[in-house]
Amino acid sequence: MHTDTERCVRAVQSKDARFDGWFYTAVLTTGIYCRPSCPAVPPKPEHMVFHPSAAACQQAGFRACKRCRPDTSPGSPEWNVRADLVARTMRLIADGVVDREGVTGLAARLGYSTRQIERQLIAELGAGPLALARAQRAQTARLLVETTGLPMADVAFAAGFSSVRTFNDTVREVFALSPSELRTRAPKHAAAAAPGVITLRLPFRAPLHPDNLFGHLAATAVPGVEEWLPHSPEGVGGAPSGAYRRTLRLPYGHGIVALAPRPDHIVCRLALSDPRDLTVAISRCRRLLDLDADPVAVDEQLRADPALSPLVDKAPGRRVPRTVDEAEFAVRAVLGQQVSTAAARTHAARLVTAHGTPVDDPEGGLTHLFPTPEHLAALDPDALAMPRTRRTTLTTLVRRLADGDLRLGADSDWPETRAALLALPGFGPWTADVIAMRALGDPDAFLPTDLGVRRAARALGLPSTPSALTTRAAAWRPWRAYAVQYLWATDSHPINVLPA
Repeated sequence: MHTDTERCVRAVQSKDARFDGWFYTAVLTTGIYCRPSCPAVPPKPEHMVFHPSAAACQQAGFRACKRCRPDTSPGSPEWNVRADLVARTMRLIADGVVDREGVTGLAARLGYSTRQIERQLIAELGAGPLALARAQRAQTARLLVETTGLPMADVAFAAGFSSVRTFNDTVREVFALSPSELRTRAPKHAAAAAPGVITLRLPFRAPLHPDNLFGHLAATAVPGVEEWLPHSPEGVGGAPSGAYRRTLRLPYGHGIVALAPRPDHIVCRLALSDPRDLTVAISRCRRLLDLDADPVAVDEQLRADPALSPLVDKAPGRRVPRTVDEAEFAVRAVLGQQVSTAAARTHAARLVTAHGTPVDDPEGGLTHLFPTPEHLAALDPDALAMPRTRRTTLTTLVRRLADGDLRLGADSDWPETRAALLALPGFGPWTADVIAMRALGDPDAFLPTDLGVRRAARALGLPSTPSALTTRAAAWRPWRAYAVQYLWATDSHPINVLPA
């Protein structure tokens, strides 16, 4: 979009927050860059140039605006919609792969040369993988500086910098302030957070309808791994009330997150065993809640269908509840085959209690990390209390995941991975498509065989047979996963209700 100068100028002059994250405005006269909705007086059009990423602005020598904080904008929705090389690369960079494995590790995961990746990123985003990762490290560093009391040396290494000097130079270059000046300017909180605990706001593009999003996560929560904290005058142990909590398995350790919906942001409270996991934890929480979606584009497309229009108008901004761990979700999808939501929770809870990794949670009732595919693959199949056919499906899945023959992650090629899932014993279209929708993040995944979808379609006068419904749903592309959320919401199932 940054190449459409006239459209960008109109967005900046109207301070349209819908375009935050789509492009960035660099001001030639001041040397700063802003988000489109910056509250400052807009510069003259001839003084504006537009860039596709914060990293590109920094590469061009511009500093981040201290007023609108453009580096905290929601991420570009392009990376959620697309499955090409650039989109998959951006999802991996957000997951911290460059910081942990370098550009060569990034290239190895994607199956391309470092030169090919560099060329495509620069052509589309104006910056290569190292510059994009550097911009992300700078944002992580600012979060740690402003929200924790960690010594600056600890902040530097937790944010992924190789040295304190590089950390200092980058912060000064990006924010035009030293790290100590950033901390001095940060708002003071009434009570200091516990060690290892960070509270922040996760931005999103409005509207966001939280009912089905948090309702789904709460209704399907696996005891010990997930829980819902009801509303109360004060949160439990400092955690926000009216929040979804869960354990996180992270590259350097583990964490516990509490996520609570608010009118203009999501409260995120992270307790991390290693602060180096902050960037990854934030990225996975944003992915879990689908916060980088473009609800205006989604709803506009679905509203064009007369059958869906009343549903969209009633509750615009529905998101697709996703996951923080793709392998975990795939296992849970198998456990949920042809059983109720309550039964699926029971099966998963037994697996967690018997084979999960114990964790301490002083603030609530979380007890375990979900077991890894490697751990489950090493089990005696007879130890799994489930029907023989489902046991075969589960053991085949976890063995393929543990061996690396099947990869589920931010870098997954959606059509290729769906085909690989369908080749597994016991995997039908419903299982493959629900994994594509919620684990892989495919916005066009569709569930025409799902009972709830078919029942809603029948009530709305839509075709209810899978083939006919798929034909009709072609008009909803590329947002059929969101259409599923609107169809599900016609039912009174607990997944559609924000818990009291």
